[in-house]
Amino acid sequence: MQITRRATLATLAALPFVAQAQDKPIRLLVGFPAGGGTDAIARMLAEALQASLGTTVLVDNRPGAGGQIAAQALKAAAPDGTTFFVSHDHTISILPLVLKNPGFDPARDFVPVAGFATFANALALSGGTPAASLPEYLAWVKKQGGQGNVGVPAPASVPEFLVKLLGEKNGLGLLSVPYRGSAPMIADMLGNQISAGVGSVPDLIVNHQQKKLKIVAVMGQQRQAVLPEVPTFAELGIAGFEELPYYGLFAPAGTAPALVERFSNALAGVINQPGVKARLTELGLSVGMMSAPQLAARERAYSAAWARIIKAGGFQPQ
Repeated sequence: MQITRRATLATLAALPFVAQAQDKPIRLLVGFPAGGGTDAIARMLAEALQASLGTTVLVDNRPGAGGQIAAQALKAAAPDGTTFFVSHDHTISILPLVLKNPGFDPARDFVPVAGFATFANALALSGGTPAASLPEYLAWVKKQGGQGNVGVPAPASVPEFLVKLLGEKNGLGLLSVPYRGSAPMIADMLGNQISAGVGSVPDLIVNHQQKKLKIVAVMGQQRQAVLPEVPTFAELGIAGFEELPYYGLFAPAGTAPALVERFSNALAGVINQPGVKARLTELGLSVGMMSAPQLAARERAYSAAWARIIKAGGFQPQ
């Protein structure tokens, strides 16, 4: 009875803030440049959420440092329900493992709002690379003297660790070339400035479908529905990349539970709209709602899995 009364009082206390939040534009922070997969997803959600909430919803791109700049902006934002962070695993789970001082602590500075999808990272070949599969690409690199440049959207990222493992496993000098997001990496791939790149399926799928790039392997325990012809790394004998990354929304610490719940409920309604779900699926996402506790649990499990891989690889936080 006492717990119920406290919950009721907390909800009533938050109502003025809910009303205030409804009158202000909502910002969706994105840690990568316009034109990339995360940006496209955020803009799709912003459009649908604006109609659902009856409030202006804007995408605020803060590119750089693998989402670190956007994460720091979220930390500094007022916890009034008008600022949220659309992020995947790299910023929330990986950066705290590879940086001594990322400038934020997800457990302390952020509040999970909801997760809405998982996705797979993939290796893609540039159009001018004379290979049609991962084994063919590795054989081609060997013929080039065993050296090859592979683009990654950010340094000290899951794609970079994959490149390192591929090189070590096959005795090749594969060098990661870090970019400030997937968009500039893909631009260089389209211009054949680099022979290959590792990024998310949402980032790569359109150019793959247009036959400008060739996706040749994906992470995960099973093949992706939008790429049934592309094998997993595990199928190709490269284990350790079965855990799929996630997409979620986060708010600044201190955001009232009523505001978190309001936005989470709106997101749940939006991703279940047939049109939105179809468009997200076409981008290579496996759409599915995760509550705040479920997102927090998935983030912890994902961080723990990669902490083991990073430690085993001898990587030292920078």
